[in-house]
Amino acid sequence: MAEKLKIIPLGGLDEIGKNITVLEYGKDMIVVDCGVGFPDEEMYGVDLVIPDFTYLVQNAKKLRGMFITHGHEDHIGSIPYCMQQVVCPIHGTAMTNGLIKLKLEEHKLADVVKLITHKPGDIVRAGCFTVEFIHVNHSIADAVAFAITTPVGKIVMTGDFKIDPASKDGMTDLTRFGQLGNEGILALLCDSTNVERPGYTPSENIVAEGLDRQFKNCDSRIVVTTFASNMHRIQAVLATAHRYGRKVAVTGRSMENMLKVAQELGYLTIPAGTLVELSATKSLPKNKVVIVSTGSQGENMSALYRMAFSTHKQVDIQAGDRIIISASAIPGNEKAVSRIINELYRKGAEVVYEKSEGLHVSGHACQEELKIIHALCKPKFFIPVHGEQRHLQLHGKLAVGMGVSPKNVRIGEIGSVIEFTGKSCKITGTVPAGKVFVDGTGVGDVGSVVLRDRKHLAQDGMIVVCINISAQDGCLISGPDIITRGFIYVKESEELMEELRDVVLESIDRCERKRIRDWTTLKTTIKNDLSGYLFKTTKRNPMILPVIMEV
Repeated sequence: MAEKLKIIPLGGLDEIGKNITVLEYGKDMIVVDCGVGFPDEEMYGVDLVIPDFTYLVQNAKKLRGMFITHGHEDHIGSIPYCMQQVVCPIHGTAMTNGLIKLKLEEHKLADVVKLITHKPGDIVRAGCFTVEFIHVNHSIADAVAFAITTPVGKIVMTGDFKIDPASKDGMTDLTRFGQLGNEGILALLCDSTNVERPGYTPSENIVAEGLDRQFKNCDSRIVVTTFASNMHRIQAVLATAHRYGRKVAVTGRSMENMLKVAQELGYLTIPAGTLVELSATKSLPKNKVVIVSTGSQGENMSALYRMAFSTHKQVDIQAGDRIIISASAIPGNEKAVSRIINELYRKGAEVVYEKSEGLHVSGHACQEELKIIHALCKPKFFIPVHGEQRHLQLHGKLAVGMGVSPKNVRIGEIGSVIEFTGKSCKITGTVPAGKVFVDGTGVGDVGSVVLRDRKHLAQDGMIVVCINISAQDGCLISGPDIITRGFIYVKESEELMEELRDVVLESIDRCERKRIRDWTTLKTTIKNDLSGYLFKTTKRNPMILPVIMEV
């Protein structure tokens, strides 16, 4: 039988973030992107969510390279965790590789992993695959799409993109997409993030105009928070500050790192004398200062959060400061962002955010831009990616409206194996895939059982029952001592605590009468009796941990 091309999404479907896709043919395999996801409110204590790399580890000998579309965390954040298990060359553009290098250095992998830098138009051979880099617009510099030539046909993967005719680094290369469409595209894998939005995504120039309005005639200190990766936005802040005679200081680790990389690679032009150290702003008049900060998503350790809650070592928000939030809240972060905005208002600051002032534009294509890409590419098959289920379904319908046969739209799931010949496409099975949780330095040691326990503890608290039992005859020597955490305030609930001790004594008594010497059975009896009593009297279900010590 002839080999078939396999496209296997290990992330990025039914979720926003954690983008990673495997292309496999015979003895060759490449990976496109390797991102992280961020924990939701039920992932207690989890720092990051990364893909399950089991399939890559199992097929490490086939891996010919990793190709990265751009430098956002949801496309590069998992690279160090992956490279600790499988090592292969990483191909990306200059800005993307600059950011990846920082991550590899942080994890002490810079000498292990080979980074190969390309520019749009470059073509790379990786086993039986040929990968072409195509320039696209996005909210970070140096973003690309890929046209991947395989033995069964051409695959186009757009990555995250929009079409911005006024972009400083040139518009998305629609000419090349059109040429590829004329040559014949077997399958298109296209960004679905903004498929719900009609029309076109506004140009980044609109934000520059919005910033100018906020700077003009402002006599206060200005603090601007935005995504650290959006160099076009930061360039606009620098240019506007220079125009109004203000000095700019930067705070926040990711912002400082991004600025360093962008300067080294020439992606940022800083007007002479505009950028100063943060400490220097204390001696300047307030109407001559701009502070560019991290924290647009309400992150607890971000610079804006620390400024708002007076824990920043050098800057404290004061009455009259103008805070410009040049970003929109990522789904799930709305509460955190609102909390910071409320605290800023409490301090007397003036807060301006994108909903009312047009200070942010998306980096993703809306419906009309998606239609343009579909019209140019004219794919035989279509696989929507980068979105939750509603995004994928809506994008599938949009593709059908643009001429793709309904039977040629494939909406997969994480781990689905989508097999292609030159004429057919079908989902044939699954591979190991899912979410791996990073908690502190631990990777994968927090699973669904641990999360369930953390949720249980967070909702109902915990009761620990300690008893000392004779090793000779199994009689109770002392106890029970009952310790609670997150359940009740003991000093105000002494009556309930006495009742709980009585329940435990009754459980022990019953086991003694039955001559039970198995501590596991005794623990289970105590746990069940206490749980039933507590639910009946308090309608609560705390975690119960019996501890038996032999003396």
